[in-house]
Amino acid sequence: MFPFKNNIILDRKANRNLYLQLCDQIIGFIKSGKLPPSTKLPGSRKLADDLCIHRKTVVAAYDELMAQGWIETLPAKGTFVTSTLPIIDPKGFDEHISKSKKHSESGFSFIHRPNLIYGSENFSDIHLLKIDDGSPDHRLAPIDDIAKIYRNISKKKHYKELLAYSSTYGNEDLRKALVTYLNQTRGLNITVDQILITRGSQMGIYLASQLLFTEKHRIIVGNTNYLTANNTFKNAGGITEQVPVDDQGIDTNAIAACCKTKKIKAVYVTSHHHHPTTVTLSAKRRMHLLQLAQQHHFAIIEDDYDYDFHYNNAPILPLASNDYHGNVIYIGGFTKIITPGIRIGYMVAPKDFIEEAARLRRIIDRQGDAILEQVLAQMIITGDVQRHCNKVLRIYKKRRDLFCFLLKEKLSNYFDFEIPNGGMAVWVKLNKKYHWDDLVTESYKLNLELNPEWRRYDANNLGHNGIRMGFASLNEGEITEAIKRLEKVFQMLHN
Repeated sequence: MFPFKNNIILDRKANRNLYLQLCDQIIGFIKSGKLPPSTKLPGSRKLADDLCIHRKTVVAAYDELMAQGWIETLPAKGTFVTSTLPIIDPKGFDEHISKSKKHSESGFSFIHRPNLIYGSENFSDIHLLKIDDGSPDHRLAPIDDIAKIYRNISKKKHYKELLAYSSTYGNEDLRKALVTYLNQTRGLNITVDQILITRGSQMGIYLASQLLFTEKHRIIVGNTNYLTANNTFKNAGGITEQVPVDDQGIDTNAIAACCKTKKIKAVYVTSHHHHPTTVTLSAKRRMHLLQLAQQHHFAIIEDDYDYDFHYNNAPILPLASNDYHGNVIYIGGFTKIITPGIRIGYMVAPKDFIEEAARLRRIIDRQGDAILEQVLAQMIITGDVQRHCNKVLRIYKKRRDLFCFLLKEKLSNYFDFEIPNGGMAVWVKLNKKYHWDDLVTESYKLNLELNPEWRRYDANNLGHNGIRMGFASLNEGEITEAIKRLEKVFQMLHN
């Protein structure tokens, strides 16, 4: 008989009841083949004596196992592992497969997408001062305002309906609030049926690409571009056609030339601050691009990820504000305004496109966070979002000014850059006497993290030697310390 006494370990201090611990282990022996079908189990008294537990504990465990179908009782014969269970060869469960392999390697085939690999996450316990590629400072999030509205919502009975299934289009109050908000701040002229709430702008890019592209459909992007967007288009089957980007933004003359020889399905732009170089698409090129879209019947995917952060003057209105022919799919969100953890974005497009996007959204994410969306709706209506935006805009401008001042004063021999008009990052080009790999490695020795995936900024091997260096997520003391450490890094590289 199987040696239960030596193989079952029960922990009286554990949160799980003893009879359930006993169930778990017996089920494990059955699943592994160590207790084959029709194996006789010891009587409740015998097993209780062997394990030094009360007989009622064993009886409760056997009752649970019987209810789940793992064991059966045969009159006048005893208790057995259910005879109809499949026979499993126990060989190899522990002897030939390591624990790490059992948890890391699938026993089935699936599609691998190497182009989606961005490098490994850093989970080091070492406190690193990190210069990211342009993220907001989550420490500035208006958490008290959010918590207050959450509490108010939880006290009102009519908001209980938010806990049920709701529209795939998103919370209706939020969509209505966004109509007013976007019409006032972006110069749009939209109605509620032109808005779909998403979980961040990336979901909007994904939905748009799934609806627009099949194999051989072409989308034009900049020859420097947001890599995740490129991968999203390729994953949907789209072919990316790349055109130059200069200090006026994406080259619309190059787009026009491309349209003459190839059928273009869409153009992707980050018009306000091109990702990654931060340049703003000029007014002349904006109008040209809209004309081309009308002429060649392609969609413009306008990713307006940081519209609100423009420091020298008022933000330039998006392409969508001048779209009179239904060519623009306008995508934005609140992760930059509030915090990345607030996964709420929106897609604005013609009604028929939004309807189809909502149908597709249903099969990947039935609905968003209805309560959080209600909270955001109230924050928009009461002006909390705009007040917070104005507050962080002043803070980020000070951080940009300090970061660029110190970068120029301390490191002008190593970096070439222009002060960005907006956004949360500076596009810096490293003096070609130096290599980013060396800079990243030496910085890490000083507990300073630069973007180790710097190559993704030059996927086309243009040799520009540039990356984005974010300033928004660092306070003024951290910025000063980061530049100080970078100075030391270059000193180390000289030695």
